[in-house]
Amino acid sequence: MTMTWSSLRTVQSMPKNAFLVTAIDAVGLPLNVLVVKDETAIRRVISGYLEQDGFAVTEVADGLAAVQAAREVSPDVIVLDVGLPGLDGIEVCRQVRTFTDAYIIMLTARTDEVDKLIGLSVGADDYLTKPFSARELVARIHVLLRRPRTPPTSVPDASRVFGDLQIDPAAREVTLAGMPIDLTRTEFDILDLLSAQPRRVHTRAVIVEEVWGPGWVGDERVVDVHVAHLRAKLGDDTAAPRYVVTIRGVGFRMGAG
Repeated sequence: MTMTWSSLRTVQSMPKNAFLVTAIDAVGLPLNVLVVKDETAIRRVISGYLEQDGFAVTEVADGLAAVQAAREVSPDVIVLDVGLPGLDGIEVCRQVRTFTDAYIIMLTARTDEVDKLIGLSVGADDYLTKPFSARELVARIHVLLRRPRTPPTSVPDASRVFGDLQIDPAAREVTLAGMPIDLTRTEFDILDLLSAQPRRVHTRAVIVEEVWGPGWVGDERVVDVHVAHLRAKLGDDTAAPRYVVTIRGVGFRMGAG
């Protein structure tokens, strides 16, 4: 019962504009959050909380409408329930990831469902298990929005070459054997971090802090989701990776290519 009228009371008691700094973009327009939830009462509670913090909110109740809305409004953040009529949240996430790099927070019914989602590498940035409070959900959104767009690198302007892989941090471009590779913001940030110090092994905690930001709260295994997507786009064999190498029990480092 967390996301019912108790959440509405929480909304009313929150200081006005508590997180307004991260609810506005660089030119002063409100950031847009797409809320995808089939339960009307809960969807409206979430939306009300976000609107009070200064966000523009678009609401839809099913998976097909979610994909269409993501194309039409270009949201900055998508709050996406897994259990939806029409397309489920997993398929929605996969489809929208082909054309948007919006932050995606998936709402799941059970803790063990998070393991399933991570295993499927659906491409979400964070996962929140029900029951949850509106305060926690909106705090997660603000943490994602406050994360650095590009992690600091030791040589920010120099291109880096690893065999057939070339990374241009300044242009945020990646090519493989001369062909451009289309990476999401998160995928590029992870690759940028690893390639800046190729001999260093980065733990999941370090990657989360550098890419998501020090205030991020969630499951560190979300890193594995994005590494899996990155490897797939680079044609990296998980059994013998050339570019993103797993150091068992520690984390990841850059391969020689």
